[in-house]
Amino acid sequence: MFELDWALEFSMTGRLLFAGFLGALIGLERELHKNSAGIRTYAAISMGACTFGLVSMHVDAPDPTRIAAQVVSGIGFIGAGIIFKSEDKISGLTTAATIWATAAVGLAVAFKMLLLPVLSAVLLFGLLALHHLPILKQKE
Repeated sequence: MFELDWALEFSMTGRLLFAGFLGALIGLERELHKNSAGIRTYAAISMGACTFGLVSMHVDAPDPTRIAAQVVSGIGFIGAGIIFKSEDKISGLTTAATIWATAAVGLAVAFKMLLLPVLSAVLLFGLLALHHLPILKQKE
């Protein structure tokens, strides 16, 4: 019979919410500057990666890291769909890269890390915000 471990479930729920918060933080910068991928997209990516990481740690499989490893290639597939090339211009590279990095934040939370995912989220937010500094703006 299936037996629920409440302490484990609450621990995993806390990590899932934390991953969602960090993903939303990264997405906030995108949302503020009217990018198509914003808070919801980044929170969902981080929470999805976290959920896969949590599941991979609690299944009876010969190698539970395989599930987590597939997150990397799965997110790469999503990122590939975001990148567009038209004439001489390529767009979507930053969004694809930050979605990929946001999945890493979610996986780090799943694997019970604290400092690494927080620092990663803050650095990602900062990298995205740098683009909007007047000194770094590209001339059109």
